[in-house]
Amino acid sequence: MRPGIGIIGTGMVGQMCHLANFVANPACRVVAIADLRPDLAGAAAQKFGISQVYGTHRELLADAAVSAVVVVTKRRATGPIVLDALNSGRHVLSEKPMAYTTAQATLLVEAARQRNLVYSVGYMKRHDAGVARALDVLTRLRNDRSLGRVVRAKGWCFGGDTGRSRDNFVMTGETRPDGIELWKDGPDWMPSTMRAGYDSFLNVFSHIINLTRYLLGSSPTLADSSVETSGAARITLDFDGIACTLDLVNGSEGAWREGLTIDFERGAVTLKLPPPFAEQEAEVIVEHDGQSTHLTGEKSWAFRRQADAFVSDIAEGRPPLASGADSVTDISLAEMVYKRRADGIA
Repeated sequence: MRPGIGIIGTGMVGQMCHLANFVANPACRVVAIADLRPDLAGAAAQKFGISQVYGTHRELLADAAVSAVVVVTKRRATGPIVLDALNSGRHVLSEKPMAYTTAQATLLVEAARQRNLVYSVGYMKRHDAGVARALDVLTRLRNDRSLGRVVRAKGWCFGGDTGRSRDNFVMTGETRPDGIELWKDGPDWMPSTMRAGYDSFLNVFSHIINLTRYLLGSSPTLADSSVETSGAARITLDFDGIACTLDLVNGSEGAWREGLTIDFERGAVTLKLPPPFAEQEAEVIVEHDGQSTHLTGEKSWAFRRQADAFVSDIAEGRPPLASGADSVTDISLAEMVYKRRADGIA
């Protein structure tokens, strides 16, 4: 039986990156949407042909036709809504960050574990077809040692133009109400002056941290970090003796530049990521003996592949590529980065 999908949150990302992709998947049915903004919910329902519209997530969760939900709400509302969904027995795909503290994140993971539910977090870059090629190449090179051993890595995220088109979603001028009690936006020890930067770090920079863990090893240690008042950061992760330095800068103008280079003794593999909303794949470049080989494939979009994977994970009872259990590490690393900054200021 095809799972019945409920979409909670019908803003720009909810429509363009989730509603459109799940509606296009014949292996599932989008049976309901919920949004606190009634005009927007109605417009989205008309655009995507959804018959059942709810004003709150709790009303949607009372619908027996909904077996899985996609949570695309304001970030501080994500955790409590996901917890309600998991406690109601629904599989969940939520946008990141999954939470703001390790304790909050662990609470969600435990709720999913107790009910044997699929709980996926929206690190869609793991689903990029180019990332899949890069992982295959890296696995082969690390096994056959044709380029020697890995000696270091460097990543970057210079956020800019996200590659979105306003033709792909509808919007209204309604004020978005809170509707529920929001979770705290950081650990108790974090000064209020740091919380906006911490929110941005989790929303933008956690992607490249999560992807680096996927390619180099799931549980690095934090070797060094610095965060500027502007929100720019440099962090160094240690993967069993391999140092990976990540330069992180966010902005709203200019081209989006994000990627990762892994240096071997006799070559390198570079992964260049597209803007998050651009329907294109990451580019993989392999360098050896002064020659560069560019690996590309058919046009695909990480968000579409993520949606398809969520439906397949439910059908097959398979752990997601970006599971909630794995994603707790991203929250923990972010906490450590900002704890270092807080201690340094103190």
